[in-house]
Amino acid sequence: MKEIKAYVHRSRVADVIAAVKATPAWGSALKARGHNLAVYMVKGSLLPLADEDRHYSIDLGDEVVNEYKLELLCNDAEVDELVDAIRAAALTGQAHAGWITVTELARAIPVP
Repeated sequence: MKEIKAYVHRSRVADVIAAVKATPAWGSALKARGHNLAVYMVKGSLLPLADEDRHYSIDLGDEVVNEYKLELLCNDAEVDELVDAIRAAALTGQAHAGWITVTELARAIPVP
């Protein structure tokens, strides 16, 4: 089992979620529960798409951009399909529009 994490611009997050849910890997609502998609707004260092994306964090003492972190679980065979969907939907026209990481999970235990 794998965990996919993606860091994307706020203007792309809705399209990324829609793209993930449109994949055959996502499947039916019952199967989708196994992916456990979670979405968080985070302060990051992606290049801003516009001036209104720039924020100064007093706590961090630096300029930050509001970006979104998505996390989901999947079977090994679904990784490429889901990563391709995320990557295509996250494009902004910039050289670096975000990051996608894939890690191996030792165990994932559902809570009934």
